[in-house]
Amino acid sequence: MIHTDIAIIGAGIAGASLAWALRERGADVLLLEAEDRPGYHTTGRSAAFWVASYGGPAIVPLNLASRSFFTQPPDGFGLLLAPRAGLYLLPPDDAPAFTRLKAELDQGGVDYQTLGPADLARWTMLRPEWQQAGLWEGDSYDIDVAGLHQGYLRGTKLLTDARVESAQRENGRWQLQTRSEAIEARVVVNAAGAWADSVAGTLGCAARGLQPLRRTMVVLRTDPEPPADMPVIFDAAGRFYFKPEGGRVWLSPHDETPDVPHDVRPDEMDIAVVIDRFENATRFKILRLETSWAGLRTFAPDRKPVLGWDGGAEGVFWCAGQGGFGIQTAPAVSDLCARILTGETPDAGAYDAARAL
Repeated sequence: MIHTDIAIIGAGIAGASLAWALRERGADVLLLEAEDRPGYHTTGRSAAFWVASYGGPAIVPLNLASRSFFTQPPDGFGLLLAPRAGLYLLPPDDAPAFTRLKAELDQGGVDYQTLGPADLARWTMLRPEWQQAGLWEGDSYDIDVAGLHQGYLRGTKLLTDARVESAQRENGRWQLQTRSEAIEARVVVNAAGAWADSVAGTLGCAARGLQPLRRTMVVLRTDPEPPADMPVIFDAAGRFYFKPEGGRVWLSPHDETPDVPHDVRPDEMDIAVVIDRFENATRFKILRLETSWAGLRTFAPDRKPVLGWDGGAEGVFWCAGQGGFGIQTAPAVSDLCARILTGETPDAGAYDAARAL
């Protein structure tokens, strides 16, 4: 029997960052991961970047609250950010989408510049019809996801191959049984990502309607290679984005296809559709498709993270539903949850932005 104060189920970015934030406050924490390595399903498949506007106005406060952690990482973390501007393009077939996006950025208080054809002419890889207008977020960055995740995990007590098979509450303590170990804990944190509603059932909690959505990424070798200083380029209508990485183009259809929790794989039709969109928007010649993968981004119905005490089951805390912004908001979300778990006063602005329970 392993005894701990707080057992966190799920060692992706949500669970790992919370474990670190709790350890920084002196808490006794054990991280449980169902797979043979942490971050296998979503965190390890992310091409994350820090863009203040990402996630929409409700998430902007969490993005901004996380920024200082990324720009000035604590001891034990290396350099986490590399400059990578974000550029949203006016789609030639959907001008209202551009207007809506601009209104969202204004609502979120995000700094951006409006660009015209003369400004966009420097990006010669774009076809003329995609060079009419753009919104430029200069304060944006690539994130070293692996470095961030490993920094959070360093020094944390971690059990892998530790899927929780049963759980019961006895005398104010949780008794958890995994495939190989029995764990006793005062508090259990549900940070199981796409599996969070399933874990809730094991703990006797009500499901929160969490929906895993498939997101696809393909890696293309192109002629010419993408410029190293090329921004992340988004279709303002949300139908694709692409960025340079190691002399290749990383391209996504920005898909959000409802799925079920499993080891997800890309759909061939999604790949074909986004390659066609990419060829219609740019002058790049595709030499070959080098690889592709998919991950699950899990959202609650209101698309806010599900954070806080369960309310219906004693000693259960939620840290789930971070969708596609879980990595770039991890510093703020983990700090918020650690404050609540240890009885500190949470930051009011971040709590209001995140609260879904």
